[in-house]
Amino acid sequence: MSVFSQSIASSQNSRRTKGKWVLKEDVALVVYMVDLNNVGTYNADTGFKVDYLNELERMLEKVLPHAMLKAKPNLVSRIRIFKRDWAIVYDMLSGKDNSDFG
Repeated sequence: MSVFSQSIASSQNSRRTKGKWVLKEDVALVVYMVDLNNVGTYNADTGFKVDYLNELERMLEKVLPHAMLKAKPNLVSRIRIFKRDWAIVYDMLSGKDNSDFG
């Protein structure tokens, strides 16, 4: 195997470590997080219970088998981004000093 084909194969195998999320993956993640919340099995007063990431990984594997989404680092990272982005929107709409933007 040539050096070029080896680098392509290794980049395809590690695609998810630095890959970008597509809309289909984002939608599936949000839908399944809502499902986990509504079912209540992994729901806690302060958020989700331990092991919810592994359950999300299993759920996503069924609908997106080639996405190779892993609980850590993929799901943890994307959920962190969702929280950050939604906190910004929340602050704009209902936070103090928003000049009646909401």
